[in-house]
Formats: sequence, structure tokens, C-alpha cells
Amino acid sequence: MTDDDGPAFPAPGDRIDPRIESAYDSGEPAFDPGGPGRYADGRAGARLRKPGPEGLLPDGHGWQRVLLKLSGEAMAGEGKLGVDPDVVARIATEIAAAVRLGAQVAVVVGGGNYFRGAELSERGMERARADYMGILGTVMNCLALQDFLEKQGVETRVQTAITMGQVAEPYIPRRAIRHLEKGRVVIFGGGLGVPYFSTDTCAAQRALEIGCQVMLMGKNGVRGVFDADPKLVPDASFFEEIQYDEVLKRGLKVADTTAVSLCMDNDLPIVVFDVLTEGNITRAVSGERIGTLVSSAS
Repeated sequence: MTDDDGPAFPAPGDRIDPRIESAYDSGEPAFDPGGPGRYADGRAGARLRKPGPEGLLPDGHGWQRVLLKLSGEAMAGEGKLGVDPDVVARIATEIAAAVRLGAQVAVVVGGGNYFRGAELSERGMERARADYMGILGTVMNCLALQDFLEKQGVETRVQTAITMGQVAEPYIPRRAIRHLEKGRVVIFGGGLGVPYFSTDTCAAQRALEIGCQVMLMGKNGVRGVFDADPKLVPDASFFEEIQYDEVLKRGLKVADTTAVSLCMDNDLPIVVFDVLTEGNITRAVSGERIGTLVSSAS
């Protein structure tokens, strides 16, 4: 088989030409999803299942390829700054469980636990420079998540929009897709690599470019979309489903308006859920109805 034109999931025992692998992975041992579930050098790997209809897994539940958006604040846990190792370890465990179920998982991580460009700008810092500081913060979070994922036995690649050759690959969409097809988690860092765009917008753009079926928006302690901030308005109404245009018209805090508009224009559904509730990441990837579904009119 060939890397670009052949089937994404080889038949059992079908090995990929190592010369093809070298072109993508600089000679690293290849993972064969249809083989014995191991890498060529003996490391264990997650077995992928062939996708079912409409991008779902074979049992008809869950998504075959997803983009998970995590805020930087989620990485900090109860603290406001830095990384909470216990929280990141739990997130990594849940992502690993989803991968073992057969899902292809890409992740975009924010950097708000280090720097928030808009807030720094409000305090007098030049906006573009403040945003670049936030961009660098996202990469630190990516490396932390990568480390905990690999401790779970999940092969992981970090790709950044700003070249950082010593710690990450450059963002190359087809290479990211190839990693996903081989059972690796791809973590996108550095946002879009330019100021004035949020990591929410980055998540929507990456999800569309690599062919994800859904964008999963993990929120901190909020179980979905409400008509007001439930932390300030106890009787705020919860939406199980809502349309993109309603989100924009009401100004609801699902994601920034650019990200929501991008998803609306390309009919990419968004699932908004509480990432701090244990097990929710795996549930969301598995297609369990949690949180709020944002989509077009049925």
C-alpha cells in the first residue's frame, strides 16, 4: 500500500513500507493499527478500529476523529497559574482511554494559566506582544500534556504554529492527519501563530483542516451552555441543544464569535461540556450525550 493513496487502516499483518514511514517520521518505528497492536520496536500501542458510517466508530457511537479544546485554566486546576500535575494526569488518562476505544484525538491547549494577551493589553502592554507571550504559554502546556500522555503509553506529537524545532514539529496538516491515523494524539500549540486570534479560533480552524467530525469544548466547572453565567445567576436556563446563530445573537460565552462563526459556516458541531468532571472527556469522545450540542438547525 502507499501512504497517501492506500487505505488508512491496513489489513491485519499488512506492514507499511519503512521508506514511506521514513518520509513522515524521520525513520521512527511505525505503528500498524491493523497489526498486533504494537510498534516495530515492541512498544505497546492503541489499536484503532475501522471507522463506521458518517465518521462514527463501528458500534455507531462516538466520533472517529475529534478536536478537543482545553483551556489553560483547566491545566492549572484549583490554582490560577502554572500546571497542576494531578489535573493534567487525569486529563491524559481520559484522553488515553478515548484513544484505546478507537478514536483519533487532536488537542488544542490554551495558555491562560500563564498569560492572557487581552488582559495584559488592558494593563498597558502592546497587544501583539502580549498575544505572543500567550502563544508561548500554550506550548508549555502542550509539553506538559505530552509528557503525561506518553506516561499512559500513548504516542504523542506536538505541532506548533511557530517553529520550535527542538521541542515540537511545525504544523503540517497532512502530517498531523497521518499521525492520527497511526493512533497518535496530536497536540497543537502556538495558536494560529499570529496575534489577535484566540485558541478557540485556532481549535475550529485545525478541526476543519484535519477533517474532524466535532469540536469538543471543555469548560471549567460549567456543564454546558446557559442563558447566563450559572456561577452568578443560580437559576440560569441550561440548553441541551442550541443553534449557532442563537449563540451569536444572544452573545453566549461558548467560544469567541470568530470560532463560532467558522464552525457555523462549515457546519462543524460543537459539544460544550465540563472538563473538570472525571470521565467527561472519554464520555464526550464516545458520543455520550453530555453538555450542550451546538449545531445548525435540524
